[in-house]
Amino acid sequence: MPAAVRFGVNYTPSEGWFHHWLDFDLDAVRADLDSIAALGLDHIRVFPLWPYFQPNRTLIRERAVTDLVRLVDAAAERGLDVDVDGLQGHLSSFDFLPAWTRTWHRRNLFTDPDVIEGQAAYLRRLAEALADRPNFIGMTLGNEINQFSAGPHPDPDPATSDQIDAWLTRMLAACEEGAPGRLHLHAEYDATWYQDDQPFTPAQAATLGGVTAVHSWVFNGTAQRHGRTSVPTEHHAAYLIELSKAWADDPHRPVWLQEVGAPAPLVPPEHAAAFTEATVTNALDCPGLWGITWWCSHDVSRELADFPSLEYGLGVLTNDRRPKDIARVLAKAAAGHTRAPAPRTTALVVPAHPSRRSQCAPGGPVFDAFFRLVADGARPTTVLDTRAADGEHLTARGITEVVTSDQVLRTPPGGTRS
Repeated sequence: MPAAVRFGVNYTPSEGWFHHWLDFDLDAVRADLDSIAALGLDHIRVFPLWPYFQPNRTLIRERAVTDLVRLVDAAAERGLDVDVDGLQGHLSSFDFLPAWTRTWHRRNLFTDPDVIEGQAAYLRRLAEALADRPNFIGMTLGNEINQFSAGPHPDPDPATSDQIDAWLTRMLAACEEGAPGRLHLHAEYDATWYQDDQPFTPAQAATLGGVTAVHSWVFNGTAQRHGRTSVPTEHHAAYLIELSKAWADDPHRPVWLQEVGAPAPLVPPEHAAAFTEATVTNALDCPGLWGITWWCSHDVSRELADFPSLEYGLGVLTNDRRPKDIARVLAKAAAGHTRAPAPRTTALVVPAHPSRRSQCAPGGPVFDAFFRLVADGARPTTVLDTRAADGEHLTARGITEVVTSDQVLRTPPGGTRS
């Protein structure tokens, strides 16, 4: 664990969005990084676009790799550490997959031996290029790459959980081969925690890689069901942090809130700062938090077409690099937060079997019970049903009370559980 919670942003270039890799402008990048560093943040997460970096299975463009290194060095000059996502993958509703995996060359991203070899070579090369940079945090395999493995993606690459397990293990090993000892991890969107048929599982998220990553977006039904200022909406990020701990073998495994943002219109722009403050405050009340990385740094230019409308305004900085109220909230939190919240002593039981994880999704009994507890003033965490009677595990996590969803939901709000 770092000595203090890390605060950063997912870097969206203000000029050209992620297409900036096609005509990389270091001066524009430096100006963006200056505007980020001025907020007092300590890291960024960056996104090479996979087809631009590896357009052919056996061709990794060295000029693109050099541009990535130049970006990381520019960040170091401004006191910013850098996490690098590899297999992009999917960003802001667009898929970026190389031609050698699609249409006439259609091959499964997770099971085809040639694709796997190509992916491993690419991740290894990026990690290797940055291995000697002191401000290089490590590699994230890809941005929410689980969305390619099942519906609602319109053209998924199906795989079993065992195949995904093998794929994750191989990709993380490639990152370690390239940059030994760095913080390498994988990160998925919340279907991992909520969708019964998703082959990327909670156990994989909470055991493979150096840290558990969660991505919290309240447009998943939370804000629609409960409203902008509700307990579930303002505590959703904290819920995912605590939910992830149920599957961790290490009782002190750190959790990285790697993506979280204020999506309009569910969170209108004039209320984004209040949502941000509540979300950050509640996340900081979770023990073992590695860091908070807000989505995203800069607004998407309105000159770019076809993005979902919410994507254009998610930045903490405008497209011309001016800070919004959200930026001031994050800057204040980064400057003034304290570490080491007290243990969460009440644990809500969650089903261990992945076919029942929809119980944890918005509208499910685990979800509803967790937020009933929060509304009643408790600070709950979670524990698997297979560990609920494991005294050694409970003690290691500081848990003194275990409750089920049925117990919580049959108790009137504010009442005493029996």
